[in-house]
Amino acid sequence: MKKFKQLGLIGCGMMGGSFALALKRAGLVERVVGYNKSPNKAELAKRMGVIDDAAASILQAVMGADLVLISVPVAATFDVLKAVQFGLHKDALILDVGSTKQSVIDAAEGVFGMFPPNFVPSHPIAGKEQAGIEAADADLYVGKRVILTPTQRTEDAALVNAETVWRSLGMTISRMTPSEHDAVFAAVSHLPHLLGFAYMNGIAGQSEAQQFLQMAGPGFQDFTRIAAGDPELWSDIFLANSKEISKQSTAMLMSLKKLEDAMRSGSSQTLRDLISTASALRSGWTLNKKVSVDDE
Repeated sequence: MKKFKQLGLIGCGMMGGSFALALKRAGLVERVVGYNKSPNKAELAKRMGVIDDAAASILQAVMGADLVLISVPVAATFDVLKAVQFGLHKDALILDVGSTKQSVIDAAEGVFGMFPPNFVPSHPIAGKEQAGIEAADADLYVGKRVILTPTQRTEDAALVNAETVWRSLGMTISRMTPSEHDAVFAAVSHLPHLLGFAYMNGIAGQSEAQQFLQMAGPGFQDFTRIAAGDPELWSDIFLANSKEISKQSTAMLMSLKKLEDAMRSGSSQTLRDLISTASALRSGWTLNKKVSVDDE
């Protein structure tokens, strides 16, 4: 694989910082120029050796870059692309790490008029409960999966280069259409997080909340772990994928109502049947550790 002369890193957080560290360790980039909306974080990234230079602007970060990684909340994608559109080299490979894909594609089309052929939308399924550049880890992507959602305008050469980059970080490659991606992750990642937040807020809104929490055990701990997620990240995801998440929320509410109806009517057989269906499905499911969707 060729060595990139410069990575333009937009967003010096855990995901982007880990990408830069992994590329450096693999010897695949000569120089990393990073931009972060907080200059202090960019300077910290420089002191940590994640980036070589801190850019004063988004545009400055991509000037001369032959590889660009956009690692910002998906709601900020439009503004980032608008800021870099006249500084990008026409052959630079553009990647992102957004947890929703149609919104990213819509943003790119809104800025450029048509989707850039050298942009390969990507969603690496990797992360930590910690956030920020302090959590950057060169091993973050090793053994994980990345979902690529190329469009009809994506050039074959760009797609091959993107796959090579992610594979060089130790990732397994999958491809989906943007709509398939957003529907899948609404079901298995976004809705569970929405439910976790809703459940904790439901507890918090009751006068006995502290007593409930003091008595909680391992089941509560397992069920609510993801409710400790980053508020900025998850509000951004919910808004970007609201249509698909709403579909899954509707299906979940219908399922919950069936259980509630069975309880209220005293139908033990119906309850057993519903629980048995869920239990069998969960028991037969095995976590593919390369596709852990808890890591956003």
